[in-house]
Amino acid sequence: MSTASTRLPEGRYGRTSDERADRKLKIIGSVLGVALLGLVGWFGYHYVVQNEISAEVISFEPGKESVKVHLEVRKDAGATGYCTVRSQAEDGSVVGRAELRFTGDATVIDKVFTLRTTAPGTTAELQGCQAD
Repeated sequence: MSTASTRLPEGRYGRTSDERADRKLKIIGSVLGVALLGLVGWFGYHYVVQNEISAEVISFEPGKESVKVHLEVRKDAGATGYCTVRSQAEDGSVVGRAELRFTGDATVIDKVFTLRTTAPGTTAELQGCQAD
């Protein structure tokens, strides 16, 4: 006695619904992946190219009522804006904050300033810079 096969002959009736669904998911996934990659590239380009002011804290000296901060700012000639610097206490609470404005044609500005604090500050942290 022989057993009858219940499988359909291959290639005779086209693709199954699972194969069609897999193909659609691959296409949708590829389109979304390319769109996401393009979006990340666009944001990255604008962050690097459009950022006219950047800075870094070179050094700082903590004190009881203030922190002496040495800040170096790099900017485009003629760009104006400000940088925000903060100081934190040993427990992490913010004890001082200052916004320093920059104008003029100089492209590199070295600034040493005193950041007043409400308690002994242990850090000087650059929070960011904004162009006007």
